Amino acid sequence: MWQFLHKSTKSPFRVIILGFLLVILMGSLLLTLPISTQQRVHTPFLEALFTSTSAVCVTGLVIHDTATYWSYFGQAVIILLIQIGGLGVVTVAGAFAILSGRRIGLMQRSTMQEAIAAPSVGGIVRLTWFILKTALVVELLGAALLFPVFYGEFGLGKGVWYALFHSISAFCNAGFDLMGIKAPFSSLTDYAAQPVVTVVIALLIVIGGIGFLTWEDIRTNRHHFRKYRMQSKVILTVTGILILAPTVYFFFFEFSGAPLGERALLSFFQAVTPRTAGFNTADLTAMSETGQSIITILMLIGGSPGSTAGGMKTTTVAVLLASALAVFRRRENPHFFNRRVSNETVSQASTILMMYLTLFLTGGLVISRMEGLPILTCLFETASAIGTVGLSLGITPQLGGISQLILIVLMFFGRVGGLTLIFAALSNTVQGGSARLPQERITVG
Repeated sequence: MWQFLHKSTKSPFRVIILGFLLVILMGSLLLTLPISTQQRVHTPFLEALFTSTSAVCVTGLVIHDTATYWSYFGQAVIILLIQIGGLGVVTVAGAFAILSGRRIGLMQRSTMQEAIAAPSVGGIVRLTWFILKTALVVELLGAALLFPVFYGEFGLGKGVWYALFHSISAFCNAGFDLMGIKAPFSSLTDYAAQPVVTVVIALLIVIGGIGFLTWEDIRTNRHHFRKYRMQSKVILTVTGILILAPTVYFFFFEFSGAPLGERALLSFFQAVTPRTAGFNTADLTAMSETGQSIITILMLIGGSPGSTAGGMKTTTVAVLLASALAVFRRRENPHFFNRRVSNETVSQASTILMMYLTLFLTGGLVISRMEGLPILTCLFETASAIGTVGLSLGITPQLGGISQLILIVLMFFGRVGGLTLIFAALSNTVQGGSARLPQERITVG
């Protein structure tokens, strides 16, 4: 597949897009087969396409309950798609190329750099190996920690499968689960007071969501925080705030009726999972509109660059806030940890915000109008899709074909990234020379 992608196009951004599209299509075809369902029936292509897109884009929105509709073969296809989508199609293809002994040229290294948001082409092969080894170790460790709980409930064979499936799904921030055998579309609500499952799944989500470059920084510099890259410092700081603040709100205002221990677990898990995992241990429809709105904002923000998570990214929000603070203080450039942020980065962050908000609002308005559903419920759904989260207020299975297509487009956009799509479309556009147009002032605000 690696050779095919680079023969088809020389643009790294187009390679990334084409790679995701090919894997989604192959997954869709496999899921249409009767062997993929428990009832051995043919699944309509649109439904298979929706499921495959949700898996590859590590979202978790589903039309059919994963545990009760799909067979073991279908579930295996889904978890394979999740693994490929979480690590990145280009990263997986590059790993196979390395294993086969093929030489990785400059073009391939440039594509791998764009795919994992690496700072430079240098050391990209070593970084790819680090990503693969980290993912393998973390997922196996997560499965080992989950196994005793699932073994006690489901026995040896099912216990191993459930532990491995949920560990991969959590680390890749996918949100697919197999708990529909208890109640369809129930996610992890049966484990709300179970500390092992709740904490392990939440930690896997965080580990996968802060990015491999951050973990490389942690491995290299350990507790010497000052030596970290500025990006790693920003990611860890913003991630901590985005977990702590919602946890405090949920604890005091959403789950006050639960016992103290369960209340703490519920609050912590619901603060972690919107960015961008898609599991839930609480009934989201029972939460207040304020709580649902906070989750919607968290879904749009998402995880961090170079991670298994989607969304606008924590760094995007941090740059925008720093830029606003710089304007308030009448400074020319925003900065973090005594490092200046370039104007180009601020422009890119503003563009990403506008793209996400436009698609999020437009998709929600169209679905609300077509399906006759409350606008807040539909906006929750579109935020979940474009943030590649997978949380839902229960409307996904009842949506019509056009609404499903809208969500498919949003999931793909959220995983591939808005700038990647734009750069792919404009990669052959000839840029202007050094001449610049006259400048004129325009008042804003």
